[in-house]
Amino acid sequence: MKSNFMVCLARLALGLLAAGAAAGVAAQTWPTKPVRVIVPFGAGGGTDIQARLLGKHFNESLKQTFIVDNRSGAGGLIGAELAVQSPPDGYTILFTTASLAVNVTLYGKRVKFDPLKNLAPVSWISSTPLVLVAHPSVPAKSVKDLVALAKRTGKMNAGSNGAGTTSHLSVEMLKQMTGVNVAHIPYKGGGPAMVGLVSGETDFLFATGPVAATQIKSGKVKGLAVTTVKKSSAFPDLPTMSSFFPGFESDNWYAMFFPAGTPKSIVDRLNSEIAKALKAKDLQEFMAREALDPVASSPEQLQANFKREIERYAKIIKAGNITVE
Repeated sequence: MKSNFMVCLARLALGLLAAGAAAGVAAQTWPTKPVRVIVPFGAGGGTDIQARLLGKHFNESLKQTFIVDNRSGAGGLIGAELAVQSPPDGYTILFTTASLAVNVTLYGKRVKFDPLKNLAPVSWISSTPLVLVAHPSVPAKSVKDLVALAKRTGKMNAGSNGAGTTSHLSVEMLKQMTGVNVAHIPYKGGGPAMVGLVSGETDFLFATGPVAATQIKSGKVKGLAVTTVKKSSAFPDLPTMSSFFPGFESDNWYAMFFPAGTPKSIVDRLNSEIAKALKAKDLQEFMAREALDPVASSPEQLQANFKREIERYAKIIKAGNITVE
């Protein structure tokens, strides 16, 4: 009886060794065919451009083609669901944004997967703040001035990049943390939202970094703060929202995931390639131009941040009773 048990134990050990060896070989030989990078947004945007720049470096270092596949719709959920349904063999990558952490709650039962269980994190790629900007005619020189003005008048309009976006949720966060009552005016994207602010339709806006930078430099709007916990290298003169209201954070981050079940050796191999690519001159120049800060995290750091983001936005969405059609 004892000898049978020992034989079984030995076979199990050999099996585990063989599996480990196979995984190691898979990482060494991967990729042996083209890799699809699903971008759940349209071509030409910041997510798409980053994916293509990274893919170019992967092409060179891994000697294989990385093909960007734009699958937009439902705030990025269509592309994410396609990635989740793909084989976990290392040949499908999802390159997405913080919108995924929002949409898990925002779309509720319409989300057909659990991103924390059905996606394997690879690396947090980059981060950009939203920037609180105000129309020049608004008599506020700081965040505290703006909040005091909003409380005193009760008639201010806040624009956003669209219902359910991080720009909208930042407005909601400001309302929940300060008790101000402002009218939310959603636009169809960051460009139209900025046009609305510059024209005076709205009083303030949480704008994306690149859009805000251009208008601040031109003097058409004034910058008051950034929404990241740490000060942004792209806006060194602006304070953080959290320095006024602890816990106020809205980070427009970008990250890569594999379908859950992808061999860890392949996940680690791509993580290493990402860290190398982010040091390249063309990527650093692009990120500086687009108000992005490179991150290059471990898979574990990305998973922890992703979980925290989902929970944080869920509280804001539920407290504000925010829904999408």
